[in-house]
Amino acid sequence: MRRRAAPGAALLTAAALLTALAGCGPSAEPRDGAAAAHRGTEDGAGRSPGDGPSRSSGDGPAAGGELPPVVDHVPTDDKVVFLTYDDGAERDPRFIDLVRERRLPVSMFLTDSVMGPGYAHFARLRAVGASLQNHTLDHPALRGLPYAGQRAEICGQQRKLQSRFGIRPRLFRPPYGVYDITTLRAAADCGIAAVVLWRVTLEADGHLTYTHGLRHLAPGDIVSVPSGEAPTLSLAERTEGLLGEMEERGLRVGRLEDHVEPR
Repeated sequence: MRRRAAPGAALLTAAALLTALAGCGPSAEPRDGAAAAHRGTEDGAGRSPGDGPSRSSGDGPAAGGELPPVVDHVPTDDKVVFLTYDDGAERDPRFIDLVRERRLPVSMFLTDSVMGPGYAHFARLRAVGASLQNHTLDHPALRGLPYAGQRAEICGQQRKLQSRFGIRPRLFRPPYGVYDITTLRAAADCGIAAVVLWRVTLEADGHLTYTHGLRHLAPGDIVSVPSGEAPTLSLAERTEGLLGEMEERGLRVGRLEDHVEPR
């Protein structure tokens, strides 16, 4: 099942939102060494869930703003790439072995309704070093929904993950990469420190696609690995291929939380 596009340094506080940019464009320039931040708005171009992550840019708010920043790339001198896995539909036992053997600090953005009875699988992943993060209860496209509905989706999954694993995630990925200012307000009220998009997607057949910028992996890239719809390769096989490409470029897997969560 494919659920994607329908898809250290202190973070900047979130921006006063300006007009959204349609389509792919260059990332906003990082300021003060923080993760490059794209602040969300309702996208006037009418993007559909299949268009990939919505991205918008603008000036930052005055100090003391409370909205979380939105990041799809981390400016860093470290030769690291961040591997993030969406939904929780694929439960490949070999992937657990790979994470353990290679000591991969991957981030799993989990949706309760997709995980179904798979919580034990993710408990094992967490035990070998994966972090578990928030991807809503039911995977709706949040943009345009009322505050109460967006808050219920985000805070509801916070409560689920706390109940199951004793954790309150600090990172959140909106389904399909679409969001608006209401999403950011709801995320902030649910204890989210950063909203995480992506620049690179690892597709079901193992090849990489890019939303903007360089057409190859680069330091600081956030890679999204969506749940595959009858994928050609298993999750472990796709990840192994990605690791091979990273090694050719002298890159390793970094822990996303170390680079985007406030200290």
